[in-house]
Amino acid sequence: MANYYAMTRQELEEEYQKEYAHFNACKEQNLNLNMARGKPSNDQLDLVINMLRTLNDAQACVSDDIDVRNYGELEGMPCARAYWADMLDCKPSQTFVGGVSSLNLMFDVISRAYTHGLLHSPKPWCKEDKIKFLCPSPGYDRHFRITEFFGIEMITVAMTDEGPNMDQVEEYVQDPCVKGIWCVPKYSNPDGIVYSETTIQRFANLKPAAPDFAIMWDNAYCVHEFRGEYKPFPDIIRLCEQAGNPDMVYEFASTSKITFPGSGICVLACSEENIAYFSKLFSVQMISNDKVNQLRHVLYLKDKEHTLKIMQKHAKILRPKFKVVSESLHRMIQPCGFGRWNEPKGGYFVSLYTMPGTAKRALALCKEAGVTMTPAGATYPYGIDPDDSNIRIAPSLPPVEELEKAMDVFCTCLKIAAIEKLLK
Repeated sequence: MANYYAMTRQELEEEYQKEYAHFNACKEQNLNLNMARGKPSNDQLDLVINMLRTLNDAQACVSDDIDVRNYGELEGMPCARAYWADMLDCKPSQTFVGGVSSLNLMFDVISRAYTHGLLHSPKPWCKEDKIKFLCPSPGYDRHFRITEFFGIEMITVAMTDEGPNMDQVEEYVQDPCVKGIWCVPKYSNPDGIVYSETTIQRFANLKPAAPDFAIMWDNAYCVHEFRGEYKPFPDIIRLCEQAGNPDMVYEFASTSKITFPGSGICVLACSEENIAYFSKLFSVQMISNDKVNQLRHVLYLKDKEHTLKIMQKHAKILRPKFKVVSESLHRMIQPCGFGRWNEPKGGYFVSLYTMPGTAKRALALCKEAGVTMTPAGATYPYGIDPDDSNIRIAPSLPPVEELEKAMDVFCTCLKIAAIEKLLK
């Protein structure tokens, strides 16, 4: 296989005919393969099925003299708050344990900021003339959808190998209209980047013009290594406190990819003052989240040490799938002379940068052949990738055999789109 950029027009046309014939053969298989979202596979869900058997009598439903079947404990069960403090290396008093999804808590924080303001807001965000938010990109599409939902202007910040471009961040925060930033600091979605200690320190020491600037620290993959040993991560809450910014960060995590997505528990971790402020606001919305599920999770997961053992079992299932993606790209795309991608050690995604101007076309072809991917542009604010290049690959859900078929289709479509671009 030759480098496409070195081919003559005739050679490209011959290559195109060959790849398109293979594409048509793929279509005849009537595939229905999905790599659109980072969903755990059935094998991963089966790992933790015994969690459903942890509460089998009335006595088991009592913890710290609290019966989880009844009202109370707005901030979460003490055992659940202690569990998340252990996971994130913060204090139990700095945690608010939520329900099924950390995305709910992120939405709630932005929603309360919009209607009532944050702890240090001069006024609710809805009464500000202009609100802006920094969006490191490529990033998590659901973050961007929250800010877009509230009509907040999104500003793209470039990603580097060490995290967001902090020179850009430090410049942008001098604008008092800039109220926050979205972050996935460990195995970022989708690039799989782990923020460097220097980057994290610069975050903690930010001096934004807005007194209510919010670092939305979505630590979704805090224990999600699938290659190599667990990598400890700095406690951003403590670092912000040491830097004189104790109320600036809001950290989120969940068990969505540890136990059952949509049926897990999540956490908001921040300063004790912020916990008190948000508890007052949340008390209007709820009496408590699902304490039965909180206790069920704590009894099964126990602590960070035991959770990491469970994550090693997840890693054993995930590792071969990421290997299929890597080997397919190296075998079918690298010799063509276009495309680059990350080789993550954790998280749930592979981020591919294909030939500029071809991502949408390649994914349209994939859909035609029965392979569903995350839409092109989804990893950028407003769904607009200026280079039409980035594609998020989510290999976790399909079995290895199906994933191999999906990657064959995907790489074929990448090549067809690239040749079409070059022939133009």
